[in-house]
Amino acid sequence: MDSLYVLIPVALLFVVIAVAVFFFAVRSDQFEDLERQGMNILLDDQAPTKPQSKKDNESGDDTEERADER
Repeated sequence: MDSLYVLIPVALLFVVIAVAVFFFAVRSDQFEDLERQGMNILLDDQAPTKPQSKKDNESGDDTEERADER
């Protein structure tokens, strides 16, 4: 029973902190565009880089060169 005197204020403190974080997120417009972040993973903005010469490709992997010949 004595532990309830500690646990209830701690639980109320957690609720107040969670509500404050939620309102901060709403006021800072974090929920304005919910679709954009989900679509970012599908968009490929960067083109793959190719080695400049054979000296740059020292690993001996010539699969990119064979793909270019086709």
